[in-house]
Amino acid sequence: MRAAMWYAKGDVRVVDVPEPRVKPGCVKIRVKWCGICGSDIGEYAAGPISIPVGVPHPITGDTAPVILGHELSGEVVEIGEGVSKFKVGDRVVTEATVACLQCPACLSGEFNLCETLGIHGISGGGGGFAEYTVFPEKFTHKIPDNLDYERAALVEPIAVGFHSLRVGGRFKTGMTAVVMGAGPIGLGVIECLKASGARKIIAVVRKSVRQEYAMRSGADHLIDPEEIPDIASAVKGLNGGLGADIAFETYGAAVGLELGLQSLKFDGTLVVISLWGENPPINAIEIVLREKHVIGSAIYHGNDFLSVLKMLEDGRIPAKGYITKRIYLDDIVKEGFETLLSEERKQHVKIIVTPDRSLL
Repeated sequence: MRAAMWYAKGDVRVVDVPEPRVKPGCVKIRVKWCGICGSDIGEYAAGPISIPVGVPHPITGDTAPVILGHELSGEVVEIGEGVSKFKVGDRVVTEATVACLQCPACLSGEFNLCETLGIHGISGGGGGFAEYTVFPEKFTHKIPDNLDYERAALVEPIAVGFHSLRVGGRFKTGMTAVVMGAGPIGLGVIECLKASGARKIIAVVRKSVRQEYAMRSGADHLIDPEEIPDIASAVKGLNGGLGADIAFETYGAAVGLELGLQSLKFDGTLVVISLWGENPPINAIEIVLREKHVIGSAIYHGNDFLSVLKMLEDGRIPAKGYITKRIYLDDIVKEGFETLLSEERKQHVKIIVTPDRSLL
């Protein structure tokens, strides 16, 4: 089968590899669509970041080269021994979680906090930028009948946003929220805030087509940090002189952390979703003297997937305009990675990839 494999920084190749064999407790999936994630771009442009090189991943046992891609939808084509929830022909999406199932976090059901957590399509064990992949039944979910494969491929990134609302129980209906950034994760947060009853949503995003997408996703107000550098004052001006109840950091840059903290009211909460290449400085004085809360949000778990599937199905999350380009697997480097590293990236939110040319 054809698959996009990461060999080294700047070296992703679409090559022929053996089809994966189904394992007990797993299903074999024919991939329909798989989205390009920021983590895929990061590994291509600056990796290895999370890809195991030299030392095998403790769960998959794999090292580079590995197949990329984890935001996938597809059709079940083979059932492994012991699988009871699925049959051949079922349409499915998959959580990207690679968990040991044995550590204290896993035993408590918090698979996203596994001590040796991996990501399918980064840590080995297969990936979505391929014709087929094999996935555990535990981390696979059926697609509702009225949801197509393209929109189903958005469940994974939107579930990251949905989990960030639920983590720590900090978001409540009727809150005012600030979202730092309007990339795929930021837009997912906005969509989920709107669907969950936020009173006011303020998006902090530079001038680009993503401002339009942020408004379409449910933002009530936009702040361009290049035009209005005092984000805290701008937020207060839009909220009756008070800071926001909750802020979501999706920049992955120290400035996002600082601006997010400053935009909060006393006792407000900053939810940090970004993955960081290095530890940023943090304004501890602001946290202490205003009793602000900072909490991390690590990907998602099954209940988040089921909730997002339902909200996409019934229209509470419309995800209009989220998909900005559809490409064939063999063109993933030029039309996908290179596009998202060029000036053209400002015109895109989510590029999705298919190994089936007939779907284009």
